[in-house]
Amino acid sequence: MTEKSDITELVRERYAAAALQLTDVSAASASCCVPTDLGNGDVFGSVLYTGGEGAEVPEEALLASLGCGNPTAVADLRAGETVLDLGSGGGIDVLLSARRVGPTGFAYGLDMTDEMLALARSNAAKAGAENVEFIKGRIEEIPLPDAAIDVIISNCVINLSADKTAVITEMYRVLKPGGRLGISDVVAENHLSEQDRIERGSYAGCIAGALSHQEYLDALAAAGFSDLSVEYTHEVAPGMHGAIVTAVKPSD
Repeated sequence: MTEKSDITELVRERYAAAALQLTDVSAASASCCVPTDLGNGDVFGSVLYTGGEGAEVPEEALLASLGCGNPTAVADLRAGETVLDLGSGGGIDVLLSARRVGPTGFAYGLDMTDEMLALARSNAAKAGAENVEFIKGRIEEIPLPDAAIDVIISNCVINLSADKTAVITEMYRVLKPGGRLGISDVVAENHLSEQDRIERGSYAGCIAGALSHQEYLDALAAAGFSDLSVEYTHEVAPGMHGAIVTAVKPSD
């Protein structure tokens, strides 16, 4: 296999194992990014949801949160909008989004892992969510038509991709003109080299594959996005931060 394929398979296996563990609530003790890689459960997972979001979803969905932030808190979702969550995992951000956009809106979750999709669909059924759909696919090749989405969210997943240029290009394609991004991700400080990032944590652990602050801005701009912002929220490793990434696809 190619190096990119190796990375994709490593990530898929890691998250499949996490999903199988998380189907047993009593065994759901940590994000698949922690504590194995960082040893700090305060920088990933369900603890990053505040303000009562945990009460809005099944316990299994909350425990299955493997992210580094809460994108629904910054995406400014509005009634009637169509939302896409890239790498939707156990479904917490899809379910929260579905509540925000209401019955006239819709929330898609995209994941490449069968085990996570099964967990997410189970959580949606428990939540009684009808305006959601979980679809199988890779974030580098989003299986949705052009200009179909109002808002894209993602929670600590883009750093896991072996082809981030493809991901960002695809996000631009499926967004409607005027559509926007509200992404939580791990972002490196500009001075850290690729080797520095590798030394701080694994690829599947959400560290080694992180873009730098400037790399993120440059990649978004190259795809055509405007109103770019990358704001650190908390440190996850030396020189590495959970961050909120926002951007807009210009209107025609």
